[in-house]
Amino acid sequence: MMVLPFQVRVFLSTGYTDMRKSINGLSILVSQHLEMDPLSGHLFVFGNRRRNMVKILYWDRNGFCLWQKRLEKQFFRWPKDASEVCEMDHRQLGWLLEGLETHQRQAHRALDFAVVF
Repeated sequence: MMVLPFQVRVFLSTGYTDMRKSINGLSILVSQHLEMDPLSGHLFVFGNRRRNMVKILYWDRNGFCLWQKRLEKQFFRWPKDASEVCEMDHRQLGWLLEGLETHQRQAHRALDFAVVF
């Protein structure tokens, strides 16, 4: 399981990506196609057409890192959202990598309280 600092955001490209792309190709996708900053330190998650491979690109202080996971028999349960990119929290990324749906029906919903002074 990946342990991420709280300020790191996770962005998932909901379409499929050519997994022959490496750091240079994926960073160009982030900046041009997703219109985001690949040097931000946030995680950018890509999946292939068969949904058996995930690549995660991120910038770490002085260089890019590329993390990859390939499943031998199962597939990742990719979000069905049709938008180009969706933001997910750290728990949802963990669920995705474990083979679970990113939106758990049984999970408690997050509460968002406003502070009134």
